[in-house]
Amino acid sequence: MSSVAIIGGHGKIAMLLAKQLTGEGHRVRSLFRNKDHAPEVAATGAEPVVADVEHLDVPAIGELLAGVDAVVWSAGAGGGNPSRTYAVDRDAAIRSMNAAAAAGIERYIMVSYFGASTDHGVPEDNSFFAYAEAKAAADEYLRGTGLNWTIAAPSSLTDDAPTGRIEVKGQGDDGLKSGSVSRADVAAVVAALLPAQNSVGAFVQFNNGDTPIADAVAAIKAG
Repeated sequence: MSSVAIIGGHGKIAMLLAKQLTGEGHRVRSLFRNKDHAPEVAATGAEPVVADVEHLDVPAIGELLAGVDAVVWSAGAGGGNPSRTYAVDRDAAIRSMNAAAAAGIERYIMVSYFGASTDHGVPEDNSFFAYAEAKAAADEYLRGTGLNWTIAAPSSLTDDAPTGRIEVKGQGDDGLKSGSVSRADVAAVVAALLPAQNSVGAFVQFNNGDTPIADAVAAIKAG
């Protein structure tokens, strides 16, 4: 049994992840900003913690993470407002990494997106630009920390039923392009990544596919 903090705990993937982890006997602490969402978060079995990380500094975030074994970043501004996108998806994410390190938490999983990169190629006049820039900066910062990090990078998200199967870029078809994956399968992938030491230092880009999640995660190689 382990203790996991999920930042962005009311998101769809986060709620599915919390339910899976608590169902497996793990302790989950879910951080989210809207107090009205507390009953829904509690229903997953997680400990609900109302906290707006956009406006918390490193020590304050560190206090909320104290005592957990791992952190999952699943928060996001939701697009639409570039300044808030940078504030949450980049700046708050980076503060959470520093807070985890300061609290002595080694394991950190970032939920990013398929194709995230500093050379993402999204034009500045595209509404997706701020998000692409923010995620690229956060992912790159994470790579430079001393944390045992993994970046989970799913393709386009759906609300389809879970399949339990994925395909990972670099496993078999190196030319794998972004497709789609259900949020439920993303949650299952993150749950499988948490204890997977072979995934430390890996950027895991994936779609729904034919390989059972456990087998796909076991085959991941960092680098």
